[in-house]
Amino acid sequence: MSSRFPNIADMLALHGRQRPRQIAIVQGELTIDYQTLDALIDQRAAHLQALGVQPGDVVGVALRDSAEHLMMLYAVARAGGVILPLDCRWKPFEKQRVTQHFQPRCVVVEAGEAFEGAHCVATDDTWVQQVAAAQRPSEWPDGQRGLLLSLSSGTTGRPKGPMLTHQQLVYRFYMHWAELGLGSRERYINATPLYFGGGRAFSMSSLYAGSTVVLCPPPYTPAELAAEVQRTQSTVLFLVPTLLRRLLEEDSATLAPLRGLHTLISSGSALTAQERHRIRTDICPQFLEYYSSTEGGGVSTLSPDDQLRYEESVGRPALSVEVQIVDNEDRLLPHNRVGRIRYRGPAVAQGFHADPEASTEAFKDGWFYPGDLGSMNEEGFLFLRGRAKDMIIRGGVNIYPQEIEATLLAHPAVSDAAVVGWPSREFNEEVAAFVLLKSPVDPQTLTDWCREALASYKVPRQIFIEHTFPRTSLGKVIKAELSARLPAL
Repeated sequence: MSSRFPNIADMLALHGRQRPRQIAIVQGELTIDYQTLDALIDQRAAHLQALGVQPGDVVGVALRDSAEHLMMLYAVARAGGVILPLDCRWKPFEKQRVTQHFQPRCVVVEAGEAFEGAHCVATDDTWVQQVAAAQRPSEWPDGQRGLLLSLSSGTTGRPKGPMLTHQQLVYRFYMHWAELGLGSRERYINATPLYFGGGRAFSMSSLYAGSTVVLCPPPYTPAELAAEVQRTQSTVLFLVPTLLRRLLEEDSATLAPLRGLHTLISSGSALTAQERHRIRTDICPQFLEYYSSTEGGGVSTLSPDDQLRYEESVGRPALSVEVQIVDNEDRLLPHNRVGRIRYRGPAVAQGFHADPEASTEAFKDGWFYPGDLGSMNEEGFLFLRGRAKDMIIRGGVNIYPQEIEATLLAHPAVSDAAVVGWPSREFNEEVAAFVLLKSPVDPQTLTDWCREALASYKVPRQIFIEHTFPRTSLGKVIKAELSARLPAL
């Protein structure tokens, strides 16, 4: 008798038998225990098979942040399909571009949100009836194939999706448990969109472990999020820096329920040392910073204690991850020298699906190159210096925008900052800074502030005060749009 290669959905079937009354999902007043969840996933997986989904077929999931969305992720896995996440907030043409590239067998959408160019299956009344009537097969497919096409560039540029296997995703789950405190005894509250890597991975990881996932989809006010943490007795929360900065604007009473969290996680972009200090003191002392990528999963974690020792670091490499700093010829650099970050491990994808050209740029000899610049000290702590493509070269000197942004953010009047290169005939590039303010200040005062803290060549030639920044749906600043606003020098 041949041994079965595990499908990640097998674990939910085991939970359904061994912890049937344990609450798996909470959304508002809705609660679903593991026995019920396993049956609901069975019905959805059987219906996908009735729709013609074969093992290895790509299935798009373009649903709102709901229990249905979370169940569909595991249903696609159980049916042997490959999950293609699509943001339901995208415009139809954005969805069409991605589906044209990845050619899904079908796309599961909200009622009334079908789009042309793909076989859309709406979760309407007919869907509910067909799912309820679906017949479970005698055996489900195993997990010896791809599982997830996690888009790494959203809708900007050519769609790129690293293909993750069942086993690679499970290795990422191991890292969540070992490094971030997610586990079977926790209640993870998901307050970010399920389309994005963090919210999706942490929610799937929590179900795999047999814990409870509380869905608190945006939009919400900080007070509403804190109240839901208290109502559901949630213990783990993940937020991107943009959302954490909004919390820092609230009073102590509003944030009080968050202080009881076992773990507060941030990922997506680096925070400043001052912001980390305020998060630990004003929001939650058990604050972890998690450096990760869509393609490679977790890279490093920075604990509360280590934040006190190396306040500018993003931590030490996570479980099973090897990190190196190399030059442009892939030669290993000594400690504290800035170069290209590369890393490898069992959770790292092997390339972009059906895109050998893009794979050649980012994946080499088993290493993944995320496009970030950084350095490592003698103790193995990793320091980010920005994106390689964002690096400014002024008169032949490398300038890292993140350092200037951190300096501006340290000013009490600045709420956000973005630094870009400004094309210059004389120096190749000058430094331009854009800021959002929380109290009035003039640009010259901010320039003087930078001059006190930075070498003269790093001081912005000009600082532009903005009312808002262009952002992705995850809250990251779109620097290309800011650069386009710059006048010619």
